[in-house]
Amino acid sequence: MPGRLLAIFPLELALLPHARLPLHIFEDRYKEMIGECLEQKSEFGVVLRRDQGILRTGCCASIEQVLERYDDGRLDILTVGRRRFEIEDIDTERSFMRAEIRYLEDADFAEPPQEVVERALEIYRALNAGEAGPEPQPGAPGLSFRLAAISDDHDFRQQLLDMSGEAERMEKVAEHLAWLAYRQGTRETMKKVVRSNGHGRHITKIGEEL
Repeated sequence: MPGRLLAIFPLELALLPHARLPLHIFEDRYKEMIGECLEQKSEFGVVLRRDQGILRTGCCASIEQVLERYDDGRLDILTVGRRRFEIEDIDTERSFMRAEIRYLEDADFAEPPQEVVERALEIYRALNAGEAGPEPQPGAPGLSFRLAAISDDHDFRQQLLDMSGEAERMEKVAEHLAWLAYRQGTRETMKKVVRSNGHGRHITKIGEEL
């Protein structure tokens, strides 16, 4: 197979550019893979794994830090998402999967509407209140990905990886964060209802406050 091959790590999650991902490496094939990435200072690809196989669009990860090494070769590492890619061909000659890939770039360079950015940031701040770490700033590269990292909905994350413009992604992120805020508000309201020995009637009215 021509060209340089990227090591592939199928996981039950979608990694986004700029997002941090801690990993515990315990399988022999992935200990071998990560060992080579550390030695060569190279990236590996994370793709979302499904029952029927893997999805073709993923995100490269670079190893930022080795958090712990165990006597049996296991590793705890901290990685961060980098470039998006699409798998064009699979190589199975090694114990771990490798792929010939094509890096993905945005084709639509339209700027997202300012009101959409401000709405997404406002909801993000409300959802992330009290959490440590720097807050994404307007104008930051890949702002949509940075804001979306707060969600653990990996189907939603995968949709963003497949989108080819920041304006389209930001619209999707603002919509999804509003849904997360609604869900969180509903959950908090349910806790209050339970504490008051209620039955959760009219709980859907919480959405009218958003």
